[in-house]
Amino acid sequence: MIRTLVSDNSPFEPTIGFSRAVRVGNIIAVSGTAPIGPDGKTFAPGDLKAQTRRCLDIMIKAIERAGGEARHIVRTRLMLTDIARWREAAEAHGEMFRDIRPAATFVGVARFIDPAWLIETEADCVIPDPG
Repeated sequence: MIRTLVSDNSPFEPTIGFSRAVRVGNIIAVSGTAPIGPDGKTFAPGDLKAQTRRCLDIMIKAIERAGGEARHIVRTRLMLTDIARWREAAEAHGEMFRDIRPAATFVGVARFIDPAWLIETEADCVIPDPG
């Protein structure tokens, strides 16, 4: 099977040795995705809902570059530094996935690489067989 690696040129990719997303066959797995803006800095510091939207946007673009679509997402994971604020992240998730409704998990974590990141997201996709 062909293994396709998707990069978004994160400075962490070569150091850590990871890809934004990996596709093998009809499966796409998206790595932990942080709220990094186009300028390389933390997007919307302090705004969990905006950071969630940013993470989901980055994730979906990686899925599209791997040949998938948002509708192929079967699982999302949202990791938050303040689990008490989960509803803010859930609102952004609901806006994006109201009709797709993947399996979803919200988890509280101590912190991320950058303490300004309030959230990281992950996703798994299954692309249906065209036959």
